Amino acid sequence: MQTLSIESLVLATRKFLDTFPPSSFNYRRSTMKIPVVDFEVYKIGVDSVADEKMNVLCKDLKAAFTEVGFVYLKNTGITQQEVDKVMDISKKFFLLPDDVKAPFKRSSFPDNPNHGWVSSETERLNPLRAGDLKEAFNTTSLHPDVKWPSEDVLVGFREVQVSFFLCCKDLSLRVLRVMALSLGLDPEVFLSKHRLIGCEKNGSTLRALYYPPVQTDSVKEGQLRCGEHSDYGTITLVFQSTEGGLQVLSRSGEYISAPSIPGTVLINIADMMQRWTGDIFISAIHRVLLPPAGDMSTRQSVAFFVQPDDDAIITCCDGSDKYPPIKSVDYLLERFNESYGRK
Repeated sequence: MQTLSIESLVLATRKFLDTFPPSSFNYRRSTMKIPVVDFEVYKIGVDSVADEKMNVLCKDLKAAFTEVGFVYLKNTGITQQEVDKVMDISKKFFLLPDDVKAPFKRSSFPDNPNHGWVSSETERLNPLRAGDLKEAFNTTSLHPDVKWPSEDVLVGFREVQVSFFLCCKDLSLRVLRVMALSLGLDPEVFLSKHRLIGCEKNGSTLRALYYPPVQTDSVKEGQLRCGEHSDYGTITLVFQSTEGGLQVLSRSGEYISAPSIPGTVLINIADMMQRWTGDIFISAIHRVLLPPAGDMSTRQSVAFFVQPDDDAIITCCDGSDKYPPIKSVDYLLERFNESYGRK
């Protein structure tokens, strides 16, 4: 099957959305499923893996990332209790009054412009739609001077977010190593450009996301909880609450559901990695739908967006010139401009 470039895929989707009213969408049910892969042999805390076991893991991950772009990993070393803990304290933050959250608004901190709270409808991940019906809190740096809600506002918030950030960082580096090995590359090819995660010179971000109840009569034309988009960096780790809504666009052009599976983390390829591998690994477009009319349930997720170090120059690792070299931070800022609006 022919592989579309990132730019072609995004452009084609936006043209499609611009041509048809959102209410007319009626995608056929796809037979494609997102695979579940057991990561037990290289879970957090395991440092040595027998070659034959690593080869099986490499084969399974490569198949998922070349055919679907998404995979569920089980037995990663991140427990459901840890996921529940970060979900619980994040929800407490989102339920605070807006005037309490406002001092932590994204773009309020000159040295960390992506850190902080994002209010509902601020982002438009699909620029052709109205603002997304979700809130977020971004953790972008572990520097001690970064501003957080005080213990008086919410006890343990910083501690829990930072702890989960570090768990996700550990798992991400393991996945990146397996991905390199699966392509027959040096295991350091991707890792060498992800040395600064958690520091000022790397844009990797833990996002706690909250989708509030939807008042059907106030929804704008075509508005979604999260518009169609592909992610910006190398890979993304996603942990979901049990409510549905996440859909992934298959290579055949059909949307498939990506429900929460307890005990797993959903991992997807992002645009920078597709460029890096010359379209071997694919970055799939995805979205979060509105709940059915009258359904006032909330939804939560926690996503860890992995980004190369700011100064990393990304070139096709297969030796091709399919994409020109690009500086990681330049690409990230360009994508932020699309989501938040140019200034």
